[in-house]
Amino acid sequence: MGIMKSKENVVMAAVQENGFNLQYASEEMKSNENVVMAAVQQYGISLRYASEEMKSNERVVMAAVQQNGFSLKFASEEMKSNEKVLIAAVQRHGLSLQYASEKMKSSERVIMAAVQQNGLSLNCASEEMKNNERVVMAAVQNGLSLGLVSEAMKSNANVVTAAVQQGATIMSLKYTSKAPVGHRWPACR
Repeated sequence: MGIMKSKENVVMAAVQENGFNLQYASEEMKSNENVVMAAVQQYGISLRYASEEMKSNERVVMAAVQQNGFSLKFASEEMKSNEKVLIAAVQRHGLSLQYASEKMKSSERVIMAAVQQNGLSLNCASEEMKNNERVVMAAVQNGLSLGLVSEAMKSNANVVTAAVQQGATIMSLKYTSKAPVGHRWPACR
Protein backbone atom coordinates (compact mmCIF):
# COMPACT_ATOMS: atom_id res chain seq x y z
CA MET A 1 0.00 0.00 0.00
CA GLY A 2 2.96 2.35 0.67
CA ILE A 3 3.70 2.52 -3.05
CA MET A 4 0.14 3.68 -3.72
CA LYS A 5 0.61 6.62 -1.34
CA SER A 6 3.34 7.84 -3.72
CA LYS A 7 1.54 7.34 -7.04
CA GLU A 8 0.37 10.78 -8.10
CA ASN A 9 -2.66 9.57 -10.06
CA VAL A 10 -3.88 7.43 -7.13
CA VAL A 11 -3.36 10.19 -4.56
CA MET A 12 -4.90 12.77 -6.89
CA ALA A 13 -8.05 10.66 -7.26
CA ALA A 14 -8.22 10.19 -3.48
CA VAL A 15 -7.88 13.90 -2.62
CA GLN A 16 -10.30 14.96 -5.35
CA GLU A 17 -12.85 12.63 -3.75
CA ASN A 18 -12.07 13.96 -0.26
CA GLY A 19 -9.30 16.48 0.45
CA PHE A 20 -8.97 15.02 3.95
CA ASN A 21 -7.27 12.00 2.29
CA LEU A 22 -4.13 14.12 1.94
CA GLN A 23 -3.21 13.02 5.46
CA TYR A 24 -2.59 9.48 4.15
CA ALA A 25 -0.34 10.54 1.25
CA SER A 26 3.42 10.15 1.22
CA GLU A 27 5.60 13.12 2.19
CA GLU A 28 6.48 13.47 -1.49
CA MET A 29 2.81 13.87 -2.42
CA LYS A 30 2.23 16.31 0.47
CA SER A 31 4.83 18.49 -1.27
CA ASN A 32 3.35 18.06 -4.74
CA GLU A 33 1.64 21.35 -5.61
CA ASN A 34 -0.91 19.75 -7.95
CA VAL A 35 -1.96 17.18 -5.36
CA VAL A 36 -2.13 19.66 -2.49
CA MET A 37 -4.00 22.17 -4.65
CA ALA A 38 -6.62 19.52 -5.51
CA ALA A 39 -6.94 18.61 -1.83
CA VAL A 40 -7.41 22.17 -0.54
CA GLN A 41 -9.85 23.05 -3.31
CA GLN A 42 -11.99 20.13 -2.18
CA TYR A 43 -11.46 20.64 1.57
CA GLY A 44 -9.52 23.74 2.59
CA ILE A 45 -8.67 22.44 6.06
CA SER A 46 -6.59 19.67 4.43
CA LEU A 47 -3.85 22.34 4.28
CA ARG A 48 -3.13 20.97 7.74
CA TYR A 49 -1.56 17.86 6.16
CA ALA A 50 0.48 19.64 3.49
CA SER A 51 4.23 20.06 3.70
CA GLU A 52 5.68 23.22 5.24
CA GLU A 53 6.66 24.30 1.73
CA MET A 54 3.04 24.10 0.57
CA LYS A 55 1.84 25.95 3.69
CA SER A 56 4.03 28.83 2.46
CA ASN A 57 2.88 28.61 -1.16
CA GLU A 58 0.62 31.61 -1.79
CA ARG A 59 -1.39 29.89 -4.56
CA VAL A 60 -2.09 26.85 -2.38
CA VAL A 61 -2.94 28.85 0.74
CA MET A 62 -5.14 31.21 -1.27
CA ALA A 63 -7.10 28.22 -2.66
CA ALA A 64 -7.43 26.79 0.85
CA VAL A 65 -8.75 29.98 2.46
CA GLN A 66 -11.11 30.62 -0.43
CA GLN A 67 -12.62 27.20 0.20
CA ASN A 68 -12.61 27.64 4.00
CA GLY A 69 -11.32 30.78 5.70
CA PHE A 70 -10.42 28.84 8.83
CA SER A 71 -7.70 27.05 6.79
CA LEU A 72 -5.58 30.08 7.66
CA LYS A 73 -4.89 28.36 10.97
CA PHE A 74 -2.61 25.90 9.16
CA ALA A 75 -0.78 28.38 6.91
CA SER A 76 2.79 29.48 7.54
CA GLU A 77 3.48 32.60 9.60
CA GLU A 78 4.48 34.32 6.37
CA MET A 79 1.04 33.66 4.87
CA LYS A 80 -0.66 34.80 8.08
CA SER A 81 0.98 38.18 7.38
CA ASN A 82 0.05 38.27 3.69
CA GLU A 83 -2.67 40.90 3.28
CA LYS A 84 -4.07 39.36 0.09
CA VAL A 85 -4.42 35.93 1.75
CA LEU A 86 -5.89 37.47 4.91
CA ILE A 87 -8.54 39.42 3.03
CA ALA A 88 -9.56 36.28 1.12
CA ALA A 89 -9.79 34.31 4.38
CA VAL A 90 -11.83 36.86 6.31
CA GLN A 91 -14.16 37.52 3.40
CA ARG A 92 -15.05 33.83 3.57
CA HIS A 93 -15.14 33.59 7.39
CA GLY A 94 -14.63 36.83 9.32
CA LEU A 95 -13.68 35.00 12.50
CA SER A 96 -10.65 33.46 10.76
CA LEU A 97 -9.06 36.79 11.72
CA GLN A 98 -8.11 35.06 14.97
CA TYR A 99 -5.31 33.25 13.08
CA ALA A 100 -3.81 36.40 11.53
CA SER A 101 -0.47 37.81 12.58
CA GLU A 102 -0.58 40.60 15.16
CA LYS A 103 0.47 43.05 12.45
CA MET A 104 -2.53 42.12 10.30
CA LYS A 105 -4.89 42.47 13.27
CA SER A 106 -4.05 46.19 13.05
CA SER A 107 -4.60 46.49 9.29
CA GLU A 108 -7.73 48.55 8.68
CA ARG A 109 -8.25 46.93 5.25
CA VAL A 110 -8.14 43.43 6.74
CA ILE A 111 -10.32 44.31 9.72
CA MET A 112 -12.90 46.04 7.54
CA ALA A 113 -13.15 42.96 5.33
CA ALA A 114 -13.55 40.78 8.43
CA VAL A 115 -16.22 42.87 10.16
CA GLN A 116 -18.16 43.26 6.94
CA GLN A 117 -18.42 39.47 6.81
CA ASN A 118 -19.07 39.04 10.54
CA GLY A 119 -19.24 41.92 13.01
CA LEU A 120 -18.13 39.66 15.85
CA SER A 121 -14.68 39.37 14.27
CA LEU A 122 -13.90 42.79 15.77
CA ASN A 123 -13.13 40.88 18.97
CA CYS A 124 -10.04 39.46 17.21
CA ALA A 125 -8.72 42.87 16.13
CA SER A 126 -6.12 45.04 17.82
CA GLU A 127 -7.17 47.58 20.46
CA GLU A 128 -6.46 50.34 17.94
CA MET A 129 -9.01 48.85 15.53
CA LYS A 130 -11.53 48.26 18.33
CA ASN A 131 -11.46 52.03 18.86
CA ASN A 132 -11.57 52.98 15.18
CA GLU A 133 -15.01 54.53 14.60
CA ARG A 134 -15.22 53.48 10.95
CA VAL A 135 -14.37 49.86 11.80
CA VAL A 136 -16.72 49.72 14.79
CA MET A 137 -19.54 51.21 12.71
CA ALA A 138 -19.08 48.48 10.10
CA ALA A 139 -18.98 45.81 12.82
CA VAL A 140 -22.18 47.08 14.47
CA GLN A 141 -23.88 47.14 11.07
CA ASN A 142 -22.90 43.49 10.62
CA GLY A 143 -24.06 41.91 13.84
CA LEU A 144 -21.81 43.18 16.62
CA SER A 145 -23.72 43.85 19.83
CA LEU A 146 -23.22 47.14 21.60
CA GLY A 147 -22.30 45.09 24.64
CA LEU A 148 -19.10 44.04 22.89
CA VAL A 149 -17.76 47.41 21.77
CA SER A 150 -15.10 49.33 23.68
CA GLU A 151 -16.12 51.80 26.38
CA ALA A 152 -15.02 54.70 24.18
CA MET A 153 -17.25 53.51 21.33
CA LYS A 154 -20.23 53.04 23.67
CA SER A 155 -20.15 56.82 24.11
CA ASN A 156 -20.01 57.46 20.38
CA ALA A 157 -23.39 58.70 19.16
CA ASN A 158 -22.71 57.57 15.59
CA VAL A 159 -21.98 54.00 16.71
CA VAL A 160 -25.01 53.82 19.00
CA THR A 161 -27.26 55.29 16.31
CA ALA A 162 -25.96 52.77 13.75
CA ALA A 163 -26.65 49.92 16.16
CA VAL A 164 -30.19 51.12 16.76
CA GLN A 165 -30.76 51.51 13.02
CA GLN A 166 -29.62 47.91 12.59
CA GLY A 167 -32.36 46.73 14.89
CA ALA A 168 -30.69 46.84 18.27
CA THR A 169 -33.42 46.79 20.86
CA ILE A 170 -33.88 49.36 23.57
CA MET A 171 -32.29 46.76 25.88
CA SER A 172 -29.05 47.18 23.89
CA LEU A 173 -28.88 50.76 25.08
CA LYS A 174 -28.13 49.52 28.58
CA TYR A 175 -24.62 48.82 27.23
CA THR A 176 -24.05 52.40 26.17
CA SER A 177 -22.30 54.96 28.28
CA LYS A 178 -24.21 58.03 29.30
CA ALA A 179 -25.27 60.18 26.37
CA PRO A 180 -22.39 62.17 24.90
CA VAL A 181 -22.31 65.84 25.86
CA GLY A 182 -24.68 67.84 23.71
CA HIS A 183 -26.46 64.76 22.34
CA ARG A 184 -30.13 64.12 22.93
CA TRP A 185 -31.33 60.57 22.44
CA PRO A 186 -34.53 60.34 20.42
CA ALA A 187 -37.64 59.83 22.52
CA CYS A 188 -38.92 56.26 22.63
CA ARG A 189 -42.48 55.75 21.46
